[in-house]
Amino acid sequence: MGQMEFAEFYGTERDRCLRAVLAVVGDRPLAEDLVAEAFTRAWTGWSKVRRHPAPRAWVVRTALNLRVSWWRRLRREVALGEADDVPVAGADPGVDPRLLALLRGLPPRQREVIVFRVLLDLDTEQTARALGMARGTVTAHLSRAVAALRAQLVTEPGEGGS
Repeated sequence: MGQMEFAEFYGTERDRCLRAVLAVVGDRPLAEDLVAEAFTRAWTGWSKVRRHPAPRAWVVRTALNLRVSWWRRLRREVALGEADDVPVAGADPGVDPRLLALLRGLPPRQREVIVFRVLLDLDTEQTARALGMARGTVTAHLSRAVAALRAQLVTEPGEGGS
């Protein structure tokens, strides 16, 4: 039963997890590698992961933690801003490339909160647990991120042309 259950989980959640990780890292090949490794770890620990309150959040958090581990292992910093030259158009039909570009402009924690709350559809409590922060911190980051995105996406009446 575990193997079939995991196969169903993988089939239904892989693309969603990939979109979430891509929104944070901004690099399609890196996101694919991270998600593949995270799902491999989910498979090997499936008895534990399946009991997690939000298994897809476990996969995404694991993928994001792997990114940090890889960077440490390489003993260099990779600025997320450098991903701006990575073509995102056509990278994922489920997420507008303009939105991905705007998300990459947010600070890392705000970007992660948006990904967990919006792309993974977790509530504040689940997001707080997945990211290891207080609920109030999640709410504050979400509020700031939404305000920043709104400022980029919404123009006031009378602005922007004729």
